[in-house]
Amino acid sequence: MDMNKIEENSRNRIWDKKKFITYLIWTFFIAWILQIVASIFARQGNTVLFSMILSVSMFAPLIGSVLAKIPLRGMGWKPKVKGNIRFILAAWFVPAVLTILGAALYYIILPERLDLTGEYLKLSAGEAVIEQLASQGITIPMYLIIGAVQAIAYAPWMNMFFAVGEEAGWRGAMQPMLYDRFGKSKGRIIGGLIWGAWHWPVIVLAGYEYGTGYWGEPFLGMALFCIITVVMGTLFDVVYEKTNCIWVPALAHGAVNAVAAIPMLVLDTDYMNQMTLGPAPVGIISVLPALLVAVRILLQKENQE
Repeated sequence: MDMNKIEENSRNRIWDKKKFITYLIWTFFIAWILQIVASIFARQGNTVLFSMILSVSMFAPLIGSVLAKIPLRGMGWKPKVKGNIRFILAAWFVPAVLTILGAALYYIILPERLDLTGEYLKLSAGEAVIEQLASQGITIPMYLIIGAVQAIAYAPWMNMFFAVGEEAGWRGAMQPMLYDRFGKSKGRIIGGLIWGAWHWPVIVLAGYEYGTGYWGEPFLGMALFCIITVVMGTLFDVVYEKTNCIWVPALAHGAVNAVAAIPMLVLDTDYMNQMTLGPAPVGIISVLPALLVAVRILLQKENQE
């Protein structure tokens, strides 16, 4: 059984209501304060500080675990390569595959939203950057290819070192307790909803992931992102259970963050206020491939329970 591979982890993290509530209080308090500050800078147009503060906030779940006195030992801090190669490769590349499939589905259903002229890139990066690239002989299609290769090849490994701050809290501390209290399938759903709600301030105040001006703002974005985190959390849970190494779901998390923006580079800028549909993997249409995989996993575990 998969849980045998994290036997020590589960044994050290059986359901403890007091510890669980303390963990949530600290995890949300630290992150929400940082998200509010980051959103203030975002509203001022300071995207650099916004990104930096959000990166720091990713360590809130790890800090919350420490402050709640949930043991870090047994989470699998020592890298484990032997016997885990296929799961490491899955964590590395499957997010890119699901993102590409989701984006392809989005643009097949809504072909009028595909724009290969690079207008989105010009708007997000600025004309000066485009001119600099042109002076180096780099065309927009070349830049898109280079960006995609970088996002898939090495960006997940760089992002992993920030993502482990979240994964140590979500996968290492929270999920085993939820499994013990609610079972695996319900535990995954509850954990995913908690993870999604953790992002609410930055979604509401800074238009995180979905921008602003979309239908149902901000409540649609808040609800939709909770569905996304249930899906992603389910996938990350699997690679963690298979490897008992916290770095593997951190790699998967880093991979998702790395490739998420790639489909946006070919989005017609007229549809930037409708990103709840896609093409990034947090949209209603573009999440469908990952959703199908997650539903299958949840149903399998439900049957086994």
